[in-house]
Amino acid sequence: MKHLLDNPIWNALISGNSNLAYGSNQVKYFAENVAPFVGFEDYSAANFNTLHNLITGQRVLAVVSADEITIPAQWKVLNNMKILQLVFDGPIPPEPLNHELIDLKDEHITAMLSLTKMTNPGPFTERTIDFGNYKGIFHNNELIAMAGYRTQPSPYIEVSAVCTHPSHHGKGYAGTLINYHIRQIMAASGIPYLHSRTDNATAIKLYQKLGFVARKEMTFNIIQKN
Repeated sequence: MKHLLDNPIWNALISGNSNLAYGSNQVKYFAENVAPFVGFEDYSAANFNTLHNLITGQRVLAVVSADEITIPAQWKVLNNMKILQLVFDGPIPPEPLNHELIDLKDEHITAMLSLTKMTNPGPFTERTIDFGNYKGIFHNNELIAMAGYRTQPSPYIEVSAVCTHPSHHGKGYAGTLINYHIRQIMAASGIPYLHSRTDNATAIKLYQKLGFVARKEMTFNIIQKN
């Protein structure tokens, strides 16, 4: 059997994120204002055709796969890149000593969008907060660091949108937030995992320091209807 994380979006949309799923029995996706990701039961031409019929307008979508896949001609590939998938395999980290973590709610969305636009941790839109469990660190009433959940192919839960304001790098905020989520996920009998661009050596080094190990290099295709 293939590993759940070889097809993380599909497996999330039929399990931990089923409440956010739209589509059919073979093709599922998130609302445009939540996330661009689409999941396929398999990457067949028939399923890409189903997606073509389901999606209206010129919505940009993201397809994550364990291997290179063939994108049918009815789709335009806007970008093709590699991302590294890492899974937590360390001891439960200690509680933070000196950083107050604040629950991020709808009232914080404007600040969250501003921070993610500045730092580009990955796709983040108006309702990405619906994935849940976003925590933030504030300084002088300004959101300066945050992280939350994204895809949840049960029992795995992805830690995502890890970002820190450039003026506050080096203070351990990202590590504090990630460690918090590790503890929460493991307390619920889940397994933390995350993704990083393969060229983001600083982030990968931090994740490995926190107990994550590289599992697989994944392919990330950004597509749009032709």
